[in-house]
Amino acid sequence: MDILLNVLADKKINESITISGSKSESNRLLILQKLFPEISIENLSDSDDSVHMQHALSTNDEIVDISHAGTAMRFLTSYFAANNGRETVLTGSERMQNRPVEILVNALKDLGTTITYEDKVGYPPIRIQGTKITKDKVQIHGNVSSQYISSLLLIAAKLENGLEIELIGKITSVPYIKMTLSLLTQLGIENSFEGNIIKVYPKKEIQKQTVVVESDWSSASYFYSIIALADVGSEINLSAYKKESLQGDSCLAEIYQHFGVQTTFGENSINLKKVKVSAKETLEIDLKNAPDIAQTIAITCFAEGIACNLSGLHTLKIKETDRLVALHDELSKLGAIISVTDISLHLEKSLVINENIAIKTYNDHRMAMAFAPLALRVPIKILNAEVVTKSYQKFWEDMQQIGIKIGSL
Repeated sequence: MDILLNVLADKKINESITISGSKSESNRLLILQKLFPEISIENLSDSDDSVHMQHALSTNDEIVDISHAGTAMRFLTSYFAANNGRETVLTGSERMQNRPVEILVNALKDLGTTITYEDKVGYPPIRIQGTKITKDKVQIHGNVSSQYISSLLLIAAKLENGLEIELIGKITSVPYIKMTLSLLTQLGIENSFEGNIIKVYPKKEIQKQTVVVESDWSSASYFYSIIALADVGSEINLSAYKKESLQGDSCLAEIYQHFGVQTTFGENSINLKKVKVSAKETLEIDLKNAPDIAQTIAITCFAEGIACNLSGLHTLKIKETDRLVALHDELSKLGAIISVTDISLHLEKSLVINENIAIKTYNDHRMAMAFAPLALRVPIKILNAEVVTKSYQKFWEDMQQIGIKIGSL
């Protein structure tokens, strides 16, 4: 599905939107619910990733295909490895078969599991022989995807002796590790994170309880971008959000002050309002703890004519696509002067935005959604627009509710 987004006639916005539960929290809780059936989950994410996770956890098939769901691939690798007596081949889309899992597989092998590669060494599909894991210590580099670390943490309490993880070197994406540990604490599972050592203690069962998933902050980022580009006085109310969030992307509230977006927390919501602001000439932001919002921020800066230097982006190369290269190529078509490295992005101030440019999405949901707010500046085409369902089923409906006109190509 290729679509054309047209500029809002009136850029004064006043709307309320309800956003589905966090994909990050939901997928962690789905694994934990399978290990501890005492858990009930409310406001579960309706994303494709969470649907794939639920299917994978409910099937008894030997071959489990999780399509593009990277979180599911990582979390299920540990889950099936600890599922004693079960043999599973875990596979996914062509892109998924080019996303590395070797660091996680090696850590699980160090714990005594048997995992082999069906094709390329280091990449899915992988054949997992479920094992009773009794070893309780493992090392893993701290600057890798936090999902590798969370994958191990999610199964840790169900291991006979718990688990101690030593993080080697610099630690990145700490908020996502802390999200996992906070969920364990909430469930009554004892854990600690001191220095570079994380410990999770064994727990056979937990008290029966209901967990309400907070709405997804990554999804909120696109509305922050829209309000940044809208007229002063524009407002969007988003639910359901918490001031004390477990999600690293909640740093949006602070970052988007630079663009004149004021965040007010309600009892179960946030209100985004555009106020007058004197924009900085150049924004310098380290996103090592929230890399998923890099695309949104870069595109907001481009639309607002603000230069930026974004760092801490080393994990973006192994996402649904190489997001740094994708940003470079698509923003360049719009007229941006942009350069990227393996870990950073530099954007110069731009005064012109080319119209009616067709944006490739590279099977990456965040490429489609991050570029959508540009419709407040120029008509823009989004190719393969249905990719948004990976994390946000109702995205285009919500764009239309705000007033963006959407037509087919």
